[in-house]
Amino acid sequence: MKKITAILSALALSSAVASNELDTLIDTSSAIVDQIDKGIKLVGAAQEYAPVGTALSNGALSGSAHISSEQLQAYNAALSGMSTYQPYGDVKAVLEDRASEELGLMNDAVNTFTTAVTEMVQVVEVAERAENAATPAEEEQVQTFVAENQQTLTITQDEVDTYNQSIDDIETHANNASAFIAVASNEQAVDFLSQGAENNNTVAETATVTYSASHEWVSMKWARTNNATAVYVNGNNYGIDLFKSEAEILLAGSESEYYGNSVISKGYKCYMTCDCE
Repeated sequence: MKKITAILSALALSSAVASNELDTLIDTSSAIVDQIDKGIKLVGAAQEYAPVGTALSNGALSGSAHISSEQLQAYNAALSGMSTYQPYGDVKAVLEDRASEELGLMNDAVNTFTTAVTEMVQVVEVAERAENAATPAEEEQVQTFVAENQQTLTITQDEVDTYNQSIDDIETHANNASAFIAVASNEQAVDFLSQGAENNNTVAETATVTYSASHEWVSMKWARTNNATAVYVNGNNYGIDLFKSEAEILLAGSESEYYGNSVISKGYKCYMTCDCE
């Protein structure tokens, strides 16, 4: 979970620092234009009233039309910033933003899953007692335990439905996030998708970004068009090959911190009482 939190923070920071250079240029240039507009009006007024002696200012009005050093520096910095401006949007940032959203949804689903497992945790104790019963006397103890605690030990359909839905959601959001991050991390893939935005005369930020398990690609559907650009994640494009076997996925899970802290890994007594001897 700590690793996921760190990834979310990094993606959020990446998005935050990617300022819109065009907006900055508009703001800074407009500020100077406003000053020039006022200056021209003051000059025009002076030409109108001075020759005929019909008006006086307070003598300090011209200062309100001055261009400040701060305005000058901000404008010149904005000009420099335009060298990195991306008129068709920032595909990498868009993919990272979508990945951050998916990781957040995955974390929500993990919390739901963890709660569901906690509510059903006594099934682990039942399984352990039943499996360890090696004699008729021990089997009788299991029978007595179940009979005396049947109501507490019973699992409801709602609990099962919540468990099943949460694990489906985790897989979906995890796959989406992984696909988006992998494509965002591949310079050739980002360039290809960026060319798609340019070809369709649109910006990446308005595209609909999806991962399709059936097509095995990440696609960007361009706004106000029927067109999309896609990158395969099955090894067909730019060396992006993400698919793992069930055995590989489960092995990674068994080595994870989340599994190591689970009731299955620790056992019921250790998990519930911290008595892990």
